[in-house]
Amino acid sequence: MGFDIRKFFFRKPNIALEGGEDDASAFVPEKAAIKCEKCKTLILSDDLSANGKVCAKCGYHFKMGARERIKYIADEGEFEELFADVTAGNRLDFPDYDDKLEKARAASGENEAVVCGEAKIGGINAVCFAMEPKFMMGSMGAAAGEKITRAFEYAAEKKLPVIGFALSGGARMQEGIISLMQMAKTSGAVLRHSQAGGLYISVLTDPTTGGVSASFAFEADIIIAEPAALIGFAGPRVIEQTIRQKLPAGFQRAEFLLGKGFVDAIVDRRNLKNTLSFLLSLHEEKTAKETNDEEAAV
Repeated sequence: MGFDIRKFFFRKPNIALEGGEDDASAFVPEKAAIKCEKCKTLILSDDLSANGKVCAKCGYHFKMGARERIKYIADEGEFEELFADVTAGNRLDFPDYDDKLEKARAASGENEAVVCGEAKIGGINAVCFAMEPKFMMGSMGAAAGEKITRAFEYAAEKKLPVIGFALSGGARMQEGIISLMQMAKTSGAVLRHSQAGGLYISVLTDPTTGGVSASFAFEADIIIAEPAALIGFAGPRVIEQTIRQKLPAGFQRAEFLLGKGFVDAIVDRRNLKNTLSFLLSLHEEKTAKETNDEEAAV
């Protein structure tokens, strides 16, 4: 009787295999492996994490949590969170909103839909923020807008560049007009940071939609997108129903936007830290040269 190593390593305890003990298709423990949504390859979770949550076979970019993204680009141990105490409240007494917030906090482990902080990337200090997909799909409410605004204000005060990871399903309807106001609020903060001479690099991930795409996500000096990311204001189905036309293949994907000039570059996540480090170093050199020129003129 042969020994089946698959049954030894990949069998859930106390659960019979389909077709009985002789069935070769053993169970895979929950979360031990993940199927790629694009090529359907089964990937071990540890291998996926080690590869930046990118499928080694087809290059599909899985969603990442906010802290995962920051950890992936920041130098080891060089991230200090800011504004963690800013959280959403049910200002409009929207039915069941308090329960939704509690569920979102439990699911994501975060207090809000965005994580902000100061980090070193390739030895260069920068302010980073990343939106959290498990917190109401990165929807933008008053607290998220406040944290992003503070991040830009902090960066302007400290004369630091900003790296922002956009991911959102749109405005948070439970906060009504207060949510929509965050578009203007964050845009004002981006402008003030720019006027202070700060560099802002926006990284568009899947999906970047709604008010986020109509405000800070597209107001950067340099706009980078992850491969095949869905990017736009309204969704493709809404647009098709409105204009009563079939949209081109790949419409609103990163590659389509690159061809139309809305995105500066598409960067594989595995190359992102090196790309950001290079861009930050160029900005640092430029800033240093300008400072020296000003001092020499005086």
